[in-house]
Amino acid sequence: MNIRTLKFAIVSALSLALVAVFAHYAKLIESKLPQRDSIAYWAAADLLIHHSDPYNNNSVLELEHKHGYQNTRPLILRTPPWSLFMILPLGFLSPLWAWVTWLVVLVVCLMAGLRLCRRLYARDELPANAMTIVAYLFAPVAACVVAGQMGLVLMLGLVLFFYLEKDLPFFAGAALIVPLAKPHLLSLFWIVFVIWLLLRRKLKVVSGLAVALGVASLAAAAFDPHIFGHYHDMIAQQNISNEFIPALGGMLRLLFFRRYFWVQFVPMAIGIVWTLSYLRANWSTWNWSEHGPALLVVSVLVTPYEWISDETILLPAILQGVVFVYTARDGLRLSSKIVLFSFALLDVLLLLILRAQVPFSTGIYFWSSLVWFGWYFYVRRVYRRVPADIVAQTAS
Repeated sequence: MNIRTLKFAIVSALSLALVAVFAHYAKLIESKLPQRDSIAYWAAADLLIHHSDPYNNNSVLELEHKHGYQNTRPLILRTPPWSLFMILPLGFLSPLWAWVTWLVVLVVCLMAGLRLCRRLYARDELPANAMTIVAYLFAPVAACVVAGQMGLVLMLGLVLFFYLEKDLPFFAGAALIVPLAKPHLLSLFWIVFVIWLLLRRKLKVVSGLAVALGVASLAAAAFDPHIFGHYHDMIAQQNISNEFIPALGGMLRLLFFRRYFWVQFVPMAIGIVWTLSYLRANWSTWNWSEHGPALLVVSVLVTPYEWISDETILLPAILQGVVFVYTARDGLRLSSKIVLFSFALLDVLLLLILRAQVPFSTGIYFWSSLVWFGWYFYVRRVYRRVPADIVAQTAS
């Protein structure tokens, strides 16, 4: 039996096992669906395909209550109208099959993003499964899958941009319609992106994003002609400024300045100063796949609104960091190995907290973005400290 046949047999056996498990626990899974964010995606999609307002509090709450949701405040999809094309097909399914379909989408996005990251960053001598192991053990991936969030979908859009930007700029621009679903997560990325577009005159990238934005907006408006007005009303009603958001800025506000919403934006202001300095230092050799991951890491650290499930967009930076470590492995000091091991333990701790089913809203995960920030910039510094001859010998 050759390797390809063996892999096919293993995949087939695992698929059958998953089907059997799903069939056995279908009722239990269905009872847990109202606890996942995917119920908000399904409700919005169901209302939209019936030409109703997908952002209406009463309509969403009524629909969610019919399927076991217990809270008095509805789970509302807060992403803008041009993002609705991603969840629209879910409205044609039941909540259970919508969740299954969304779960498949997340896994496919993870696998596709991982494959593209290998092409962008991996070297021939890197162990074949190194990136796979790190990706599947990256705590935000588990958080995203458990919650049924869209972070992995956003991640794939970013990786596609990095991968296509040089050779297929139009499609690279079009791919950014996906992470534009949550523009607040990547504020620093978008600042650099706009400067890059203007100074480098990347008309094909602009046209790709413009076409994608127009088509996605028209698709939503075809089902609800007043979709943008409804979105504006929903944002005004949500009163986000009074919510606790377990991001770094949110924790600073909670601990020291509860009454002042603007405090949540202080880290972003500092991040903008860093971004302009970073861009200036690397402008002459700017390469999105090489320099972009640092922007992702800092953007997530300073954003005023994010959850651990959103941090899956950092997967390209985490995997680039794996390559940094592997390339510099022969020059690592004992102290560096201990620090790297400590970062791994922190990731395991986050996985254990997730395993204990501690709700995201408790704020216990607020430090996760600090871990990824520390990991990325530490391994980048370690990589640069290693003598050039060792790096060259490792990479050859």
